Amino acid sequence: MPLPNAVQGNLQVAENISLFTEKNTVPNPRGAVVIVHGLAEHLGRYEYLVPKLNGFGYSTYRYDHRGHGRSDGERGYLEDFNIFLDDTDRIVERVRTENPGLPVFMLGHSMGGYITAAYGVKYPGKLQGQILSGAAVIVLPIFEELRDVDFNSEARIMVPNGLGHLICRDQAVVEDYAKDPLVLKEMTRKLLGEVFITGAEWLMANMTDHAVPCLILHGGDDQIVTPEASKFMYAHSSATDKTIKIYDGLFHEILNETEKDTVIEDIRIWMDKRLQA
Repeated sequence: MPLPNAVQGNLQVAENISLFTEKNTVPNPRGAVVIVHGLAEHLGRYEYLVPKLNGFGYSTYRYDHRGHGRSDGERGYLEDFNIFLDDTDRIVERVRTENPGLPVFMLGHSMGGYITAAYGVKYPGKLQGQILSGAAVIVLPIFEELRDVDFNSEARIMVPNGLGHLICRDQAVVEDYAKDPLVLKEMTRKLLGEVFITGAEWLMANMTDHAVPCLILHGGDDQIVTPEASKFMYAHSSATDKTIKIYDGLFHEILNETEKDTVIEDIRIWMDKRLQA
């Protein structure tokens, strides 16, 4: 069930591709937050976070990546990592148009964190700040073997989604993820290679061009995206306004862990300070 203040729709981003979108606006917003979801998931997995951000005075905008959730596109496939960045820019431009003069933040989780960081490099100057949750901004140990795969000639070979048991310590979250019909159960080698090898290598090489104010957050016991990824971004981003926080003991989905309210409060404090800057 959508949230009471939800407005769902679609955004055309290519001739035969539209993205499923949802906005949750508030009266007299202080700013807007674009939420960028991770690999295999969809915008509906942020139904706890959105009312919190709305309560803080921020309107929220979400979308399903192409090939994910209720968006168009071949399931679990991506031709070029830049497509995700360009799709995201179409969303940001809509948000900016609908909220003239208001600050726009971007919050990305996991692969969405990668997209967020890479967006800051490719499209500088459009955001007030970025919040990154377990962002996959380096070539991860779990995907190292893809370096030896020709993911262009084997583009549509499917890889099972076998990471669900590692997303969170809360077993109810793990079970919901496994049962969720909108969560991809497999994805192509091409998508994985484009984002987690080609895209990650590009971002690592260009991270010094990242200058967006950023709050970098990570679970200390994240077994999917190593905390070293966030440490790399903190060390190499050229942003003069950057903060990193590692939450001891938390798994990958820090926004779904039992300590999520603490994480969300840290996000609120950080965004509120950027409104005063």
